[in-house]
Amino acid sequence: MADKQTLKQQLPHPYNQDLSQVLRRLDRRTAFSRTRLANDPVTAAYIAAAMRLVERHLGPDATRTLRDSGDETSIDRPVLSFLSQRTVAAEVNNNPDPFPQMGSVSTMRSTWRSHSDFIADLLRFGLWSKYQPSHCDVTETADVIEQLIDGPHFVEAMHELGYRDLMTFIDRPKFRLELIAVAAADGDDTIRQAMAENHHGLMEPWIEVCAEILRVRGLQLRTGMTLDMLVTLMTAITEGVALRALIDPEVGIVDHRKQRSLLGTGLLALILGCVERTDDADELSLEEAVSTMVYDLSSRLSGAPPGV
Repeated sequence: MADKQTLKQQLPHPYNQDLSQVLRRLDRRTAFSRTRLANDPVTAAYIAAAMRLVERHLGPDATRTLRDSGDETSIDRPVLSFLSQRTVAAEVNNNPDPFPQMGSVSTMRSTWRSHSDFIADLLRFGLWSKYQPSHCDVTETADVIEQLIDGPHFVEAMHELGYRDLMTFIDRPKFRLELIAVAAADGDDTIRQAMAENHHGLMEPWIEVCAEILRVRGLQLRTGMTLDMLVTLMTAITEGVALRALIDPEVGIVDHRKQRSLLGTGLLALILGCVERTDDADELSLEEAVSTMVYDLSSRLSGAPPGV
């Protein structure tokens, strides 16, 4: 046991961290046994090998294999087939030191009850902020968050946050893994639950950040809006813009020279629609505010001709 503990400490970050709260589908009956297995260097060896396969096959700059060497359009698109037990076990043999380098399908089967359990744990690890910071990692953007809370340049800070978030999506394999995982989760409750738990954990710190921004800035949400709804919408906009940027990088979503992106614009538009000043609130819901704007109800109520 001492040798395993020493080897665990020698593993690169974050494999040297406590993984018991990340790897939750290990095939052991007791919490003590699951914790011990989660922090076994052999378990880390399989996760490390699988994550290397994810980066290799999903990108950025993914390795593409042609099914027909004479046809450049015959790209093999394996979805998650490259994470089969046999492939992952073989990849363990390519692990760098100090990871264990002897893999077998039988060891994987004795560690995870099913392949879905392994994929679920891999997704938890791959989407874990300590593996690679994500768009929802408040620690990576702490300096920008300080500007949003009480700095003199709120709009500029929001554009900077949008640019950084988008670059995180584009330049790292995590978002690609998430997109593939969504397809794999259809009909697989084990994988679906793992992804839902990850999303919930990623949103919580941003809900706290948004609450602090509103409090310090003297702002409030429109009637009917909640912080959970606001952060969910912000996440949806972020993922949608990132997907568009991946599909068509030349469409003009990102301006690297100015370090701005369409995401910053979208986030500002969302704030304008969902937030109002506490000392000048009209107390209208989002739907009521839009109706008032479209039908010019404010001028009608005041008795002024429309447009005056």
